[in-house]
Amino acid sequence: MYYWKKLNPQEQDERISAALRQNVNYAEGGSLGVPASALDDKVFYDQASFLKDSPLLRVYVHNPNHIGCHTLGASEPFFKGTQALEKEVIDLLCVDMLKAEPDSCDGYIASGGTEANLQAVWIYRNYFEWHDKAGRGQIALLASEDTHYSVAKAANIFGIDLLTVPVEFETRQINTTALEQVVKQAMTVGKKYFIIIANMATTMFGSVDDPTLYQEVLTAAGAVFRMHVDGAFGGFIYPISDPDNPLDFRNPAVSSVTLDAHKMLQAPYGTGIFLIRKELMQYVYTKEAKYVNGMDITLSGSRSGASAIAVWMILQSYGYYGWREKINILLTRTDWCCQALEKLGIRFYRHPRMNIITIRATDIRPEIALKYYLVPDCHGDAIKWYKIVVMDHVDHERLAVFIKDLQQLS
Repeated sequence: MYYWKKLNPQEQDERISAALRQNVNYAEGGSLGVPASALDDKVFYDQASFLKDSPLLRVYVHNPNHIGCHTLGASEPFFKGTQALEKEVIDLLCVDMLKAEPDSCDGYIASGGTEANLQAVWIYRNYFEWHDKAGRGQIALLASEDTHYSVAKAANIFGIDLLTVPVEFETRQINTTALEQVVKQAMTVGKKYFIIIANMATTMFGSVDDPTLYQEVLTAAGAVFRMHVDGAFGGFIYPISDPDNPLDFRNPAVSSVTLDAHKMLQAPYGTGIFLIRKELMQYVYTKEAKYVNGMDITLSGSRSGASAIAVWMILQSYGYYGWREKINILLTRTDWCCQALEKLGIRFYRHPRMNIITIRATDIRPEIALKYYLVPDCHGDAIKWYKIVVMDHVDHERLAVFIKDLQQLS
């Protein structure tokens, strides 16, 4: 591991305190031109005794703004201390989690996986238009039918067509013949440039796309493409459970990755991550942001530095080996639940390296799904699947109670 080291609470506190000392201190004056301040002390009392024991809450009170991208070019100097910790997070995830070469990627802490996916589509649309002189109508988004709805949002927002590829009902794998037909038909009507969204665990099924299918089909068709990996759910699991997977930066076809810290990492909501190879972020520079040092380059603009510190603290608290142990515990619980379902004859889909179990709706009573807050694939009368997500709070005891209820009602 280059960057992923385990730090105890005192070491974390020291690093965060040192970072805050490098940031602007509004109480000391001098920062007359910054359009911000610490959180309002009439509402958020900054002298509370518990703050000395909570570095993350201190960051929230200091209220650093991490506008821009701190892995390239200049950034606002007022918050350089906490920006440096955000850069550490990006380096750690790109190199230690996703196997990029050091200093080969950019990235930032986004508001969530949706923003990160939108950021990727924005970049590649501009890349094709500026680099390849593509017309808007020549660009298409390409994704499986299980892909997250944020991709449909991206198509709508950025004015490009979304092409959806069917998957096999039981295996949730991309239908190769259907993919070939979709690409062929698209090129017949003038599509030449494709933005691929490859899933590192879909939201409903935890299914994982084979990126080589996209690579082979599009290369054979003579199409130009960029590939983005949506690891909003699986990004903190799959690289650990399947370290030789083809969806990280060792694959030269992968240009960018979305992660979501407010899922498996249990960071506060509003904490996504966007990672991308060098020389691509620049395609979304907002030159009109002249008053921002380095100009803005993200969809969200101003961002809470506290979100970056939360991710940094979680990763440093576990270290690589502690995180791997946690993932293995969750997968063991998932294995146990699957074995119990099989004994009851209940049909389900589960990727063997993921912690999602998606049960056929016809094999489970609606009252059980309602009691345990199982999430359906849709709402209404057309439900085909319900899913269980084995998170940190879903222990063996809770799963055993669930299985017992299934037994009694079978």
